[in-house]
Amino acid sequence: MFRNQFGKLSRVSTHLQRNPIALCASSRTAEMSTNVAPAPAAATIDEFRTNVTNPAEHSALQVAKFYTIAAEQKKQIFTGGGLPKQYEQQIKTFTEACLMVRSPGLELLQYIKNADLTKPTVRYVLYGDNGVGKTLTMAHALHYGALNDFLLVHVPWAPNWMKRPKESSNSANQEGFIDLPFDAAAWLVHFKNQNAQLLQKLQLKTSKEYVWSKRESTPAGASLVELVEHGVARIKYASETTAALISELKLLATNGQCKIMVAIDGFNAFFHPITRIFSDNKQRVSPDRITLTQPFLDITSYDWTNGVCILSVDKIAMTEGYMDSHMPRYLLGKEGFEHLDPFVPIQVGNYTDKEFQSCINYYLDRHWISKTQPGFENQLKFMSNMNPYTLMQLVRGL
Repeated sequence: MFRNQFGKLSRVSTHLQRNPIALCASSRTAEMSTNVAPAPAAATIDEFRTNVTNPAEHSALQVAKFYTIAAEQKKQIFTGGGLPKQYEQQIKTFTEACLMVRSPGLELLQYIKNADLTKPTVRYVLYGDNGVGKTLTMAHALHYGALNDFLLVHVPWAPNWMKRPKESSNSANQEGFIDLPFDAAAWLVHFKNQNAQLLQKLQLKTSKEYVWSKRESTPAGASLVELVEHGVARIKYASETTAALISELKLLATNGQCKIMVAIDGFNAFFHPITRIFSDNKQRVSPDRITLTQPFLDITSYDWTNGVCILSVDKIAMTEGYMDSHMPRYLLGKEGFEHLDPFVPIQVGNYTDKEFQSCINYYLDRHWISKTQPGFENQLKFMSNMNPYTLMQLVRGL
């Protein structure tokens, strides 16, 4: 039997040697079979990535898919903050900035697209438990705003001002108030970086003269860039400059000269009963005694037009004893809730099954998860409860 099979193989070999055309055909067939094999891998990539990189074009078709933010856009929008620290580290490791398109982000963008900017500013409040992705939902909206000619008034994490300021000093112009000069100057730099190109294009001017001291003033008709640079160069007046800038922005937007997107992460920190900043008599001061608080409360009121306000409330923005619920009414308190009422609440939750699987596929594609056993996805789903931050922490060791 073996001799018969061997004889058949030798006859086939002799036939191919004598017929070069048959040999070429067989090799071409082998190449075709080799080329066809990777097709399933390409299909897998399409499941968790999208080539639609403009947030304005995102729809239900892109839900649970990752899109890439161009490096120059990421640098412009998020150099001064706006992405969680662990997510920033992940971006450096993966050498790409990717965001997942999620339903809360699409809901928010749909509201903004359909908003009538000639009416009083609408406030959108993102809420949800710890680690569900409120900051990244806001980042998605910020990317949309930057690409659609919104001036960004973005506070990456308001609790930093109340819990760990770089430096505090008594206000020179408001007795009993505390200035945060270095934090105010850092915010002005952040504002300038985010909006440099648009400010150059719009050429916005101040409406009145601002006198800082006997020798220093900013004349009426000066550019907003000049106003910002004064606050950065003269840190002593950075808090006053911030207040003046926000006042001018509200006026300019209402006059139709620009449109503004306000985005403040951890907004409820402005209504916390106390801060970790001490006055001269060693007493903790309340947020309303911080000079930076009032300007950002002013720009989140509804007494101006041609803008949108995106605010998040977070348990982490509070201190011990004030973290029992993630609902806006609890975190904002009576005063904060009345300040924003009426507003549009947008709940951000844990991953859906589709989002969870997409995230796992992304980690596998980046080789962030390398050693796997059958059923590992179910174990991660159980251990993380499909919470985005918890999942990110768990896969760090895989």
